Amino acid sequence: MTIKSELTAVRREIKALTDKVDEILKDFINIDEYNAAKQSPKKTAKAKATKKAPAKKSQVRKKRSKLTATDQVLRIIMKRKRGIDTPTLMHKTGFDEKKVRNIVFRAFKEGKIKRVRRGLYAGMQ
Repeated sequence: MTIKSELTAVRREIKALTDKVDEILKDFINIDEYNAAKQSPKKTAKAKATKKAPAKKSQVRKKRSKLTATDQVLRIIMKRKRGIDTPTLMHKTGFDEKKVRNIVFRAFKEGKIKRVRRGLYAGMQ
């Protein structure tokens, strides 16, 4: 065999390999498209409303209403008999200084809390 014939044979083998790789890639692309279509099907018909069976009384739970920021601050203030300062309120609630000071100011104006001394607040009893 001459070099020319060997190179021609190698070229044919490389072409055959690239054709096989192309076929495999097409199969993977088709699989990806199939999986994508399978995961997010298009809704053509209206969804039917399903009725749930009534829950047993023991299984029914009321949702807890979340405390407002004011409620959280007032609850902490009411627990302290001697009073509490705003930096401690900020630490316990995680609120920033402006928010705590506004809540305290509003609660004081409404008569819900009293000032023990400067910067120290206690609940009205």
